[in-house]
Amino acid sequence: MVVLGLVVAGVTGMQWKPELERNLRAWATAALGLLGAVLLLLWFLASSRFRARTRLLGLAAVVVCGLILKASLRLDGTVDGTGLPRWVWRGNVRSTASVAATETPNAAPNAALVAPPKTPGVDPRPATLPGLDDVPQFFGPDRSGALPVARFSTDWTARAPKELWRRPIGLGWSAFAVVGGRAWTQEQSGDDEQVTCLDLATGRTLWSHGERTRFSEWQGGDGPRATPTIQGNRVYAFGATGRLRCLDATDGRPLWKRAVLEENGLGNITWGTSASPLLVDDLVVVTGGRGSGAVLFAYRQSDGTPVWKAGSGDASYASPVVATLVGRRVILSNNAASLTAHDPATGRLVSEHAWGGGKWPKASQPVVLPGDRVFVSAGYGMGCQILQVTAAAGSPGEPATLKAETAWKGLTLKTQFNSPALRQGFLYGLDDGLLACVDAGTGRRLWKDGRFGSGQSLLVGDVIVVQNENGTVHACAASPDGFRELGRIPALTSKTWNHPTVAGRYLLARNDREATCWELPAAGR
Repeated sequence: MVVLGLVVAGVTGMQWKPELERNLRAWATAALGLLGAVLLLLWFLASSRFRARTRLLGLAAVVVCGLILKASLRLDGTVDGTGLPRWVWRGNVRSTASVAATETPNAAPNAALVAPPKTPGVDPRPATLPGLDDVPQFFGPDRSGALPVARFSTDWTARAPKELWRRPIGLGWSAFAVVGGRAWTQEQSGDDEQVTCLDLATGRTLWSHGERTRFSEWQGGDGPRATPTIQGNRVYAFGATGRLRCLDATDGRPLWKRAVLEENGLGNITWGTSASPLLVDDLVVVTGGRGSGAVLFAYRQSDGTPVWKAGSGDASYASPVVATLVGRRVILSNNAASLTAHDPATGRLVSEHAWGGGKWPKASQPVVLPGDRVFVSAGYGMGCQILQVTAAAGSPGEPATLKAETAWKGLTLKTQFNSPALRQGFLYGLDDGLLACVDAGTGRRLWKDGRFGSGQSLLVGDVIVVQNENGTVHACAASPDGFRELGRIPALTSKTWNHPTVAGRYLLARNDREATCWELPAAGR
């Protein structure tokens, strides 16, 4: 009774800590349960209330059960974003090839979607779709996570979104980039890390280019993480093992490639390189890995020639972004232990702000706020900060630098996998799995509600599109007045860590099993 009482008291006590994150709470609960089980077993073996024969038989039963479970179960990634292991029967072998395309009442029938490989003679031109906008890179057209206008209606009761297609897809957490009716993503197919181009209207494969490499990690899963970036007739893709590729956007023909980590003697970061390539001027910029090397690497877009590398220390999982601070254009990089700002032309470090300590991963994009301020956030107890950026005197003969100082910090937005976005002075994002609104001036949280797990969010006008970790897509009101859900789509049905992509009136969603496209009802009709 004492052991059980202590376990219950410990679990109950954690519920009284509102800012204790769910991943830490889940692991602590599991640890308390395991500790309680061990203490009860010790009590049973040491207690004089049971005969020695009974105690030996009990111990033998525990050992036999443990051996049977070990032989019968295998580890299959994690349950969810808490990182707790998911155990399945050894005979339960999952394969993305078995994920057949399904039809819903609103889906356009297309038998080719069950197995849509590229075939000779298929017209490579994508179909034309009304109300389609380009989203050529990760996290929206300008990588801010905020699209200015919603081209669709959110009255999904009167006019439901229409599923255009659904198809199997390989492992990985890449999202879609969309340009001119084509959609690009990355996926793992066997030992090949593939860049795949789809016809957005039908979901059929226009082309796919594979690179013989595979990243595997039991918690994060297998396959690439980063979203391709499109410019002109070129696709730039950065894989989970640090391979950077430039491909012809029309047919997938390789133009050049770099092995960023190998060429620079760097180890990979724990959950694989995840940054989407940043195109700035005539350069393509990606992040590094683990070691004493740089955190950013720039290559010539035309031929992949190295131009500069900058910073030092370990990289993290966020993507670099261009920003203007104190009248100066810089590249911001959210690294394992710091936020750095670099000159785009030379990579020169112009600002470095230590935060987070480097022990836990950061995956959230920095958000540039009015008044030369930057908002940074992360999970795992790091919370969030508002940084005030000012000009600082440089060394003699050197350009002036920038200085970032913490104006405010707290636990009002603990974003883990998610990246927040700004609208009319308020930040919207997932605070430990609950959608939250935070005042960008003070850092004060106005509300949080809904349960979306380790999902993703995107601002589209006055709508927050939230991809729930369980696969459903929700439309919520972007208002400081409170949480309000406007509608939802049963897009996917399994663990989803990929970002949704909204291209005008079209919603693309995927996870490590399947991908789907939905046509949203037009606004103003």
